[in-house]
Amino acid sequence: MSDGSSFYITTPIFYVNDVPHIGHAYTEVAADVLARWHRQAGDDTWFLTGTDEHGQKILRTATANGMSPKEWADKLVAESWQPLLNTIDISNDDFIRTTDERHEVNVQLFLQRLYDAGYIYTGEYEGYYCVGCEEYKQLSDLEDGTGQYEGQLVCKIHSKPVELLKERNYFFRMSDFTQPLLDLYESRPDFVQPESVRNEIVQFVKRGLTDLSISRQTFDWGIKVPWDETHVVYVWFDALLNYATAAGYGYDQEKFDRLWPATHIVGKDIARFHAVIWPAMLMAAGLEVPKQVYGHGWLLVGGEKMSKSKLTGIAPEQITDTFGSDAFRYYFMRAINFGQDGSFSWEDLSARYQAELANGFGNLASRVIAMVTRYHGGTVPPAVESALTEADLAIRATERRATKAADEAIERLAVHEAIARVWELVDELNGYITLQEPWVLAKDPSKADRLATVLNTAVHGLGTLTVLLSPVLPEATAKLWTALTGTGTVQDQPIRAAWEWTGGARVEPLEALFPRIEVDAS
Repeated sequence: MSDGSSFYITTPIFYVNDVPHIGHAYTEVAADVLARWHRQAGDDTWFLTGTDEHGQKILRTATANGMSPKEWADKLVAESWQPLLNTIDISNDDFIRTTDERHEVNVQLFLQRLYDAGYIYTGEYEGYYCVGCEEYKQLSDLEDGTGQYEGQLVCKIHSKPVELLKERNYFFRMSDFTQPLLDLYESRPDFVQPESVRNEIVQFVKRGLTDLSISRQTFDWGIKVPWDETHVVYVWFDALLNYATAAGYGYDQEKFDRLWPATHIVGKDIARFHAVIWPAMLMAAGLEVPKQVYGHGWLLVGGEKMSKSKLTGIAPEQITDTFGSDAFRYYFMRAINFGQDGSFSWEDLSARYQAELANGFGNLASRVIAMVTRYHGGTVPPAVESALTEADLAIRATERRATKAADEAIERLAVHEAIARVWELVDELNGYITLQEPWVLAKDPSKADRLATVLNTAVHGLGTLTVLLSPVLPEATAKLWTALTGTGTVQDQPIRAAWEWTGGARVEPLEALFPRIEVDAS
């Protein structure tokens, strides 16, 4: 198992029954920011994402579109899911598909090991099944339908009728792990976060776990149960194993030992699968449980969870085509407290773009580069020790404080808080320039040392910001790093010592990082 120096982070693998919306992209960006930060910190980082391609829901969607399930999956992955990663600038190290041979073969290996160890048996099950969730539901998960579904029980998440199914399946002895899981949650309070999700999981397990049906006979789109090919593996049992099979389980033990265990970033609606079923599976196999399961909140549009089925899905490119990928990444990481539900609105996006990105960070960068060019011919002057003031020293102190506070927030997966701490330096630098008035100093030759010190302080603070914001704004910070003639690439800079960055003797011209956008008010 990992010695603790690695940082293996995953998103859920997403169903290919439809195209991605900004709810999916939100999860991707959060994991990406965390991965980029840890890479810049020098940690052995591995970032996994991918697609979930088995199960009844995929089969039905493919059939409705006149394709085989594999043809449908190939089309959606190639045309929608992999392009999404480019649209929002995701730096994943791996992309797994549950139809990959490395996955299918080693799911069967894992299942066979559990079967041989006595954790799997045959039995009958009858219950209400939601195809959308690919899950049997308790009555508490259902509600009475309205409108066209009046008189039927519907899933609270999808608002669509459930099906009453009775099957003879294979079962996983999950009930054996009720107490081991409760012991895990008690001994490691940060195993499931945030606190609201942890409390829900603990209460669910305290009620007692039932054994889990892990095979299906009513359809054949899935991984065959190795000792009985008339059954396919339950899609969630199959899907959860992607985190292990992508990390080398069953075929690359050295890689698996280096990477495992993982930090899982998931939506809170699927936290139960990851914080209950998944660790129970790993315990049964004698493997280390994940490092952490973090169930973030939902994106709400018009007060409802983002959903294609409810026609509230917004495609990421609807935002990036106008505002760019950096603004997309910044907005969702800054405007929403990670771990809580958050509402999206075009008005808020536009306002934050203008106030925080264009007028805040972007204008700061343009002003500093322009002033060095205008007042010092593009040469970055050294600070003059005798001209240093408390104001200059305060900026230097904020560079260190913001770096430390942001890193501490990242360790808690509080991405929104990390950005807020960094933004304190943005605001302080803007205020510093306003108060120091370098345009006034430039008019008085006797203030040359003071002008040089102010420009040096501004450039240094701007470089520190460039390093700290690189995981969030990779495109803008790459341009700014070039303008600052920074050493190497900005991604090469040790982020936990961001204030120690080094640059060249000159600055180069810089185009507007966040150009003004005319939003159609009609």
